[in-house]
Amino acid sequence: MTSPPAPSPPATLAQKIIARAAGRDHVTPGEVVTASVDLAMIHDSGGPRRVEPILQRLGAPLFDRDKVVLISDHFVPGNDETSKEILEVTRRWARERNVSFYDGEGICHVVLPERGHLAPGMFVVGGDSHSPTGGAFGAYMFGIGATEMAGVLATGEIWIRVPDTILIEWSGRLGPGLTAKDIMLALCGRLGMDGGRYQAVQYIGEAIAALDMQERMTLANMAAELGAQTGLIAPDAVTRDFIRAAGGNPDAMNGNGTGHNWQSDPGAPVADHHLFDAASLAPQIAAPHSPANAADVADYPQTSVDVAYIGACTGAKYIDLRRAADILRGRTCASGVKLLVAPASSRDQDRAEAEGIMAVFEEAGATILPNACGICAGYGTARLGEDVTCISSTARNFRGRMGAASSNVYLGSPYSVAAAAISGRIIDPRDLLPEGNA
Repeated sequence: MTSPPAPSPPATLAQKIIARAAGRDHVTPGEVVTASVDLAMIHDSGGPRRVEPILQRLGAPLFDRDKVVLISDHFVPGNDETSKEILEVTRRWARERNVSFYDGEGICHVVLPERGHLAPGMFVVGGDSHSPTGGAFGAYMFGIGATEMAGVLATGEIWIRVPDTILIEWSGRLGPGLTAKDIMLALCGRLGMDGGRYQAVQYIGEAIAALDMQERMTLANMAAELGAQTGLIAPDAVTRDFIRAAGGNPDAMNGNGTGHNWQSDPGAPVADHHLFDAASLAPQIAAPHSPANAADVADYPQTSVDVAYIGACTGAKYIDLRRAADILRGRTCASGVKLLVAPASSRDQDRAEAEGIMAVFEEAGATILPNACGICAGYGTARLGEDVTCISSTARNFRGRMGAASSNVYLGSPYSVAAAAISGRIIDPRDLLPEGNA
């Protein structure tokens, strides 16, 4: 009589996704496997202009055009001749290769999930360092360079060292005026920008479960600032509802609902388990020139600002716009402060427009910028000038990233950015938050 196969040992969510992509029952942290890619996302900066010459030298077609998504977001709207040429290369490639293409509709990390392209259990690569955003949906998504992306586009495969999992648990609930951005800045300050050790970070706990999908996207997105390969959140009803509303199928990788359980098993191996209390968290501000320079807002008294920037995949989604508007409603910017708002996607902007949020920005004196990466990545016409002090809802504040090397960028939540725009200096946003808002 043949003995039944031994059960697989307990596995983390990361192990389960990679095992499926590698065609294995189980994988072990530290081993190197070849994985099949379920989706490859590229954008105008590191996409067609970089990968097409390599594909031509290889004489290789795309492995599967239905598994490639192209999004223009870096050089949009094309303010100079170089930008226009790059966008034309991007658009021509989309036509010739016949791939899904979103042109000037927002930042790739926001557009990809809002158009229903992600599902729990997927193994996804993106041509951008903030590609871990997809981990919010229970997908294993990480960023790669253009040369490696060309290899994926040609073969549909990539090698990966199976990562350890680092659990980051937040108990309790965030208080009013606190956001996922404050969580991430606190983590950067406490764990450092190498705290993720290029492993898989997984966020768990009551505070995480209470977040909506766009807030969860902020956590996964900024796993990059922790130095992790990806940032995962196990899927739940919130995840599935978002994907369905986006026109996607949350059970796409489930084998018709019976094949996989995209949750970490009890007893699965973890490298570290960090515990934090959300209820005790204060609004966080990161001083120039690193997200790791984060501390409580009270540590920055009387810090004046010239520019307040609400933008980027990290800080200008619909939920971010709504929260900034809660502070700005009925108020105007302080004298001498320039408020810039670049909604992360056209859909988020349209929703904010319909709900009167964009009108709040305009009445406060804001300048509305295109749905693009913009000055977060050093693009566009609004880059910071010499000796400018800016508070920004973006993920990074490295010297010279958003403009002149002499500029100084502080990072904060949309609440904190809006509060600074009104007061002209960095203050605790809870002081301006209407009663009953959270």
